[in-house]
Amino acid sequence: MTTETSGRLQRPTRARSAPPGRSLLERVADEVDGRADALVRLRRDVHRHPELSWQELRTTSVITDVLSEAGVEVRTLPGSGAIAELGAPDPRVRIALRADLDALPLDEATGLPFSSRTPGVAHACGHDVHTVGVLGAGLALKALEDELIDHGVGVRLLFQPAEETIPGGAHTVMEHGGVADVDRLLALHCDPSIDVGTVGLRVGPITAASDSVHVTLTGRGGHTSRPHLTQDITYALGKVVTEVPAVLSRRLDPRSGTALVWGVVRSGSAPNVIPTQAECIGTLRMLDSETWDTTGPLIDEVVQAVVAPYGVSATVRHVKGVPPVDNDNAAVVALSKATMTLLGASAVVPTKQSMGGEDLGWYLTQVPGAMGRLGTRTPGGPTYELHQGDLVVDDQSVVIAAKVLAGGVFTSIGPDGLS
Repeated sequence: MTTETSGRLQRPTRARSAPPGRSLLERVADEVDGRADALVRLRRDVHRHPELSWQELRTTSVITDVLSEAGVEVRTLPGSGAIAELGAPDPRVRIALRADLDALPLDEATGLPFSSRTPGVAHACGHDVHTVGVLGAGLALKALEDELIDHGVGVRLLFQPAEETIPGGAHTVMEHGGVADVDRLLALHCDPSIDVGTVGLRVGPITAASDSVHVTLTGRGGHTSRPHLTQDITYALGKVVTEVPAVLSRRLDPRSGTALVWGVVRSGSAPNVIPTQAECIGTLRMLDSETWDTTGPLIDEVVQAVVAPYGVSATVRHVKGVPPVDNDNAAVVALSKATMTLLGASAVVPTKQSMGGEDLGWYLTQVPGAMGRLGTRTPGGPTYELHQGDLVVDDQSVVIAAKVLAGGVFTSIGPDGLS
């Protein structure tokens, strides 16, 4: 696949002897800095050609071309996505780095010279940065592969399709061995509320579980002048919308951070007709994994109890979306060490929990790991929001991502395995 960048990514070179006085993380920085301009150009190319979930064919081809040219073993997944391997062929420790490839179904409104060329599709969540950040980390690690082999470390690069859908592409990656024999997984996610050159970290849940809840009510309709002769669907729906979230707040541990919020409420089409069907659709979010595992039956129980006095029938469809991203302490420490060493002691900043969902959580049900928040705001510049068409990220964020992720591999290594 030919990209529209000028210049090429420097092919990794392997040298067993380090330059005098250069630490391993300094060599990581050197390798990334030597490719910085090319990484920025490649990220702009990916940004210019966004692709929706399960359709990331061009993006996958660009990734595999670059990795193959660099001598990295890479295999594609069915449809889109790829998994790459480097480092020790039979490692004592394997670290995975994960990126997501897909864009969002909205128009870009940045006016940038490399804006999306695809109407109605835009990289408004920063997945272009995630993709090229992991790619850049992989190229730097390939150049230092002798060090990985000497330390008995294997590195797996996960380029995941379809993060923005439910169910997401994490399941596909896992079904094709993406986390098999992985000891730790590291990832970064763009955060436009903090400056480029900083990384937000916290131990424990950093994002919430996110499920879909769809309640359908059916019953005997009729004239609004005679509600006593009907099963008043609209009135019952109002009770579901207000009382089900209220009951859950009393049935679930408040420390779980549970929130049920409705986004769609539909009933009827005429002011003097009680309809025969109505529905509400929303999202259920929570920060506690144990609560998330057991909440499904409770939702159905509560809905049935709420509508029972009105004689209507209720069908509840609860679809589990993603679990919380629960950051492992040791993985956070590894990212923190890499960030502070490469970017300075003040580069690690605290970050708040988000009620947004992220399917990285599925991986972390299988292996320990952590996701950090990658600062993308230009210092002194405006603060943008994710999932908005005007999102602009600082070009240097992709270089920072590559450094922190590659560095996190080496700060994960202890004398006897993982540190």
